[in-house]
Amino acid sequence: MSKVYSLTIVQYIPAPLDAVWDFFSAPDNLKELTPGRLNFRVTSSYHGGKVYAGQIIEYKVSPVLGIPLYWMTEITHVQDRVYFVDEQRYGPYSMWQHQHHFKEVNGAVEMTDIVHYKIPFGFLGSIAHALFVKNEVRRIFDYRLVAVEKRFGKAS
Repeated sequence: MSKVYSLTIVQYIPAPLDAVWDFFSAPDNLKELTPGRLNFRVTSSYHGGKVYAGQIIEYKVSPVLGIPLYWMTEITHVQDRVYFVDEQRYGPYSMWQHQHHFKEVNGAVEMTDIVHYKIPFGFLGSIAHALFVKNEVRRIFDYRLVAVEKRFGKAS
């Protein structure tokens, strides 16, 4: 049986909380935060421009050999301008939960991403994680760090 893996990333964004929240809580902006090589696109016609509890968002993403995969997440928790949580309902992981936390700190926004995920296929999933999944998940979030700096600037 494979284990649950975790990744926590903290980034400081030199922008007002309202601007940061408005950007991250809009599903249309997900593509800007995802490496182009993944061919990521939102395919659902969600209701409203901002996340809300119960919202279902569907995607196509091509993480391996350009093969498109279907991924569905649900926004399970939202506290306006504080945090929201998306959880996979269908997709490439056995389990995926991504928490997005926002807090004003010294004139910037401290954004913390906490991701918990599990790979399918038992011990084979554990091997796949060690060989490439762990590094791929990290690369995606490294890309996100740079994309956020391009959009909002780098905190001093």
